[in-house]
Amino acid sequence: MKKEIGLWIDHREAVLVTLQNGREETRKINSDMEKHVRFSNGIHSNSTSGTQGSTAEDVRDRQIGDHLDVYYDAIISVIKDAESIFIFGPGEAKGELESRLKHADLGVKIVGIEATDKMTIPQISAKVTKRFLPK
Repeated sequence: MKKEIGLWIDHREAVLVTLQNGREETRKINSDMEKHVRFSNGIHSNSTSGTQGSTAEDVRDRQIGDHLDVYYDAIISVIKDAESIFIFGPGEAKGELESRLKHADLGVKIVGIEATDKMTIPQISAKVTKRFLPK
């Protein structure tokens, strides 16, 4: 039973379309990350003491990275058993997911990566179907 997954991804959400046994299933995974992430941590980047070790920006970047790690792990847990994975979307998230898949020894399952703009769920579904189903 061949399982093929195409997914549109950015840093805020992923839309996964699974094709298996002649059926199509669509699933959305949200990162719960705001468009402009703001973390309140009370650390000021203009500290002159030099003992702080981290600027507010460093702390924010680590928090964003940790948040994205959880998001990518959630996606990988859904797509890891697919035979073929097609990744598309705007921005850096598709490349970041590709790197994580390669690190998890799942890179051989990637059949394509493509830059696209924002898409509706029907557009995403149509793109995945066109990619995997024979004409």
